[in-house]
Amino acid sequence: MEGEVREVEVIHSWSAPRSLSTSLMYSFAQRDDIEVLDEPLYANFLQVTGVERPYRDELLSKMDSDGNKVVKEVIFGPGKKKYRYCKHMAKQRLPNLTSDLMRKGKHFILIRNPLNILAVLRGLCQDLGIPFQPSMLRWESGPREFDGIWAPWWYGSVHKSTSFSKPRAYPSKFPFALYDLLEQSLPFYNMLKRQTRQMVTPLGPSLPIPTLPVPANEKILVWVGDELLPRESAKVSVLDSVVQGGDAVWEGLRIYNRKIFKLEEHLDRLFDSAKALAFSNVPTREAIKEAIFKTLISNGMFDNAHIRLTLTRGKKVTSGMSPAFNLYGCTLIVLAEWKPPVYDNSGGIKLVTATTRRNSPNSIDSKIHHNNLINNILAKIEGNLANAEDAVMLDKDGFVSETNATNIFMVKKGQVLTPHADYCLPGITRTTVMDLVVQEKLVLHERRISLSEFHAADEVWTTGTMGELTPVVMIDGRVIGNGEVGPVTRQIQSAYKALTAESGLPIPIPTNEKA
Repeated sequence: MEGEVREVEVIHSWSAPRSLSTSLMYSFAQRDDIEVLDEPLYANFLQVTGVERPYRDELLSKMDSDGNKVVKEVIFGPGKKKYRYCKHMAKQRLPNLTSDLMRKGKHFILIRNPLNILAVLRGLCQDLGIPFQPSMLRWESGPREFDGIWAPWWYGSVHKSTSFSKPRAYPSKFPFALYDLLEQSLPFYNMLKRQTRQMVTPLGPSLPIPTLPVPANEKILVWVGDELLPRESAKVSVLDSVVQGGDAVWEGLRIYNRKIFKLEEHLDRLFDSAKALAFSNVPTREAIKEAIFKTLISNGMFDNAHIRLTLTRGKKVTSGMSPAFNLYGCTLIVLAEWKPPVYDNSGGIKLVTATTRRNSPNSIDSKIHHNNLINNILAKIEGNLANAEDAVMLDKDGFVSETNATNIFMVKKGQVLTPHADYCLPGITRTTVMDLVVQEKLVLHERRISLSEFHAADEVWTTGTMGELTPVVMIDGRVIGNGEVGPVTRQIQSAYKALTAESGLPIPIPTNEKA
């Protein structure tokens, strides 16, 4: 019943001092089902901290400075409305206060000016479990009876307002004397921003936060430069060459049974690629190994994990193409994730042939394992649009080279064939599988292979570190063999599994981590 004293549902707003927090309080005060409290813990804050304010004595004489009493009797005391909105300053949450303050009610933190206050208000009401009321959008100008004693000092601009003002189209010039303070405070802002329920894209609408393929990868540590950082803090400079022009080299590594498979071979190729691109100030082999080991051990990743190892030319002193601007040395990135094989290695996948041709060595040599992957990405887009897992890429003469992400093999009448590596990357998994084919006493041919030969193959599979050995059951709508995983494919899969289980460079796991 209206006017009946009852238990209320408390909504806590937390922020730094700002006009928007007061405007938001005024907005909620327009509702017919809510009462508001303006900084009920202010007196406790002044009493405990001894901070001076021009209104300090008046405030302490009119507000209760016993914080826990305020929490119990004022904030959570009975009321006549269904809801109670408490506007708090974050600094007023002091250690002397009872844990009930944070344990009870619903809390939200105001960390920035919303780009669209209408959308924010509706979303905020939805998150708080209360219906949105249009009356929240406007209020009469002037002070309010629930304003704190400090209102004449702080609320001048809000008292002149009657609604939320539109944000400026462009910001004011930044006071660069505060640049160091900006660098110190941004990590805290970003930490709070990550707790929001939507991704904010300044140049477009907000997007829902996507679900990760492996949820455990939400909290991982990533090596960037010379340190480990949380996932959301793991970033490179906008002046880094990988941002400026895809100027970097990379490797994919897999972890099996506390060992890194083919690490030395991958590092050989990384250094070869860096040399071909004339990188300077490259980290030593041992330094890169140490970074890999530290990343894996810190994350506790000793099996069923994958590493994307990237070495960029480094940060530039100014934007531009020339490597002469790269005076800081290379940037090393070790991104380790929990990642099972990315394809269906039991039932097989479907491929289509892309119109995008594989790079010729006349333009970009694919034997340099570089990050400029637009050639592969264009082919992958074609595969995605055709609802295929990947796309076959042909060379300039129309012969099969590889897929957009893997090398490719076929079986015909018991013999195994794979294309020459003239246009494709001679993958380390490809070389490993070629050795296994010979060890299994099968005939291996490395030659030019036409697309029609793959269409008519008895079996087809692809190879790559991330996907391992993946059967292909259809190419361009043609069923491969009988449409099932073939016997030679299974034979090589088994041999590859046995090899990964027994070989690799052991991770130097500390004794206390081995249990």
